Amino acid sequence: MYYYIKNTLEKAVELDFKEHSSKFVAVLTSAEWLESRDRFDMGIEMDIDLSAVHSTKAEVNYDSLTGTFSVPDRENISAPNTNFAFALDEKGIVFIDDSGFVNGVIGNIINSKRWTMPSLERFIFDFLEQIVSRDQQILERFDKELDTIESNILEGDEKDPSVRVSRIRSDLRDLRVHYEQLLDLSQELEENENDFFNEDNTRYFHLFSQRVSRLHDLTTSLRDYSIQIRDIFKSQLDIKQNRIMALLTIITSIFMPLTLIAGWYGMNFKYMPELEIKAAYPIVIAASIAIVVVSLIFFKKKKWL
Repeated sequence: MYYYIKNTLEKAVELDFKEHSSKFVAVLTSAEWLESRDRFDMGIEMDIDLSAVHSTKAEVNYDSLTGTFSVPDRENISAPNTNFAFALDEKGIVFIDDSGFVNGVIGNIINSKRWTMPSLERFIFDFLEQIVSRDQQILERFDKELDTIESNILEGDEKDPSVRVSRIRSDLRDLRVHYEQLLDLSQELEENENDFFNEDNTRYFHLFSQRVSRLHDLTTSLRDYSIQIRDIFKSQLDIKQNRIMALLTIITSIFMPLTLIAGWYGMNFKYMPELEIKAAYPIVIAASIAIVVVSLIFFKKKKWL
């Protein structure tokens, strides 16, 4: 697929570098790139193996700038990333993509963007913006879910949230790494080492860097929050266990003197004066009740109950 960058992206059957001065956008598969890369005159021999792409990055060459994208699936961040490559110079940009992801992004740009001052820089900015366009809502959704989990933990209604919190923390880690790579990419574009871009238009890349930096900071904050929630849950478990141990200790303390009395008068000695006293049994009962009552009053005053 070929496009010229005008007030919007205008589809073209073929690219004519002699007749058209407009910047171009090309979307090719790996096989199409190998067949037609010489036509773009970018001076590179880039053999693309998209299965080997693992990161988002840019590399400055003598007369071109090349790089790769590794984009997490926003619907399922833990799923395998979508990988594609690109090459650009002062004439335009070529995407090498076998997944169809780039065509989807370009379709969104065509449907939603109209430019009064079209440029290659503005197109790249809008392309990068499309990648992160939904991320603020995704992070806000994580924030609300973590808030709910924390409230349920403090109210004692939450079952063990470790699996879900661990998944959220893993997704946030993947997004944070993705933002770090996007920051490096946008800074490389802003550097404009080969003077492919209009110097005034490099502000677009600076704007994108600022937005990604905010997303990165929010992701880091949420990841720290998820760790705090894990600690809160452990603290609540410790409190519950301490309460159980305190209750067991109180019960043991109450029954220890009763056990002593039972053991003492359970001894098989022939001469035990209390055995001959008619009131001995009710006296022992009264003494046992008194021990229980005094113990409960004592524990209550100490606020152990």
